[in-house]
Amino acid sequence: MPVNTLTIDIEQKLNMYRQMWLIRAFEEQAKSLFMKSMLRGATHMYIGEEAVAVGVCSALNKDDYITSTHRGHGHCLAKGGDPNAMMAELMGRKTGYGKGKGGSMHIADLDLGILGANGIVGGGIGLAAGAAYAAKYRADGRVSVCFFGDGAINQGVFYETANMAAMWDLPLIYVCERNQFAEFSYSNRFLAEQDLTARAIPFGFPGVEVDGNDVLAVYEAAQEAVARARAGNGPTLLVALTYRIEGHTIGDPLTYRKEGEVDKWKGASHDPILRFHTNLKDDGVQEDLLAEIETEARQICDAAVEFAINSPDPELEMLWQDIYA
Repeated sequence: MPVNTLTIDIEQKLNMYRQMWLIRAFEEQAKSLFMKSMLRGATHMYIGEEAVAVGVCSALNKDDYITSTHRGHGHCLAKGGDPNAMMAELMGRKTGYGKGKGGSMHIADLDLGILGANGIVGGGIGLAAGAAYAAKYRADGRVSVCFFGDGAINQGVFYETANMAAMWDLPLIYVCERNQFAEFSYSNRFLAEQDLTARAIPFGFPGVEVDGNDVLAVYEAAQEAVARARAGNGPTLLVALTYRIEGHTIGDPLTYRKEGEVDKWKGASHDPILRFHTNLKDDGVQEDLLAEIETEARQICDAAVEFAINSPDPELEMLWQDIYA
């Protein structure tokens, strides 16, 4: 899809670059902490997919909704999540988003429209549909975005909610992050039809495929889907083609990958940050400024680690707080 770069000024681009580096730096810190046995529970890296979260969330308003996945740090940061509270949650500290009780896969910030990451595959799809229904009912102009992977698109809840969303013209945007894997297997082995945009055809709403490692292409596709949703014209399925550079979880040996494949996707022609770096240089942005943005992102994440380390553990009695069922 061609990108109308006239609609994206240089400050917007630089902000996208900042967000992408913030996600990358956060994930690298999280990986380092996990390898030092300083994090609790499984941790799933978003490295290599930053352009999807940033491109989509850059097209949203603060009060729009998103639902996330077990690989959700990038979505939360792109929507404006606090790195300090996120890192504290990963480390099980009282100052975390879930007071240290939710961990990596259950970060939420209702004030920012982040309805929660979810350890259940496809678990956010129904939640996003409910939020879209509420927005439609209230006529408040909000839209709802559901992030999920190519492994989750085979879940029945996608088709159940897609039917309802189409019938009721819900302001709902499905974002399938096609990172090419379902846990430890290539996802194309489980897809009868490789064109995932075809999944929208029975319901009569658009299915759009976009280069998920090109943040500007993602942004434009998301803008169009958001405008359609706000105008009352119903849902859109965005299929963002990307690549999961890291394993399913930290410690995945990647023995199922083809030789040389990971190195290719880490290269300048594939990595979304390196590609955007080139784009910005072509726009005349100086290397010093780009380096400064990376350094700032790393400093923010260094500070988040210090914040988390210096935060208290939750008290034992907190186990019985915030329990709803």
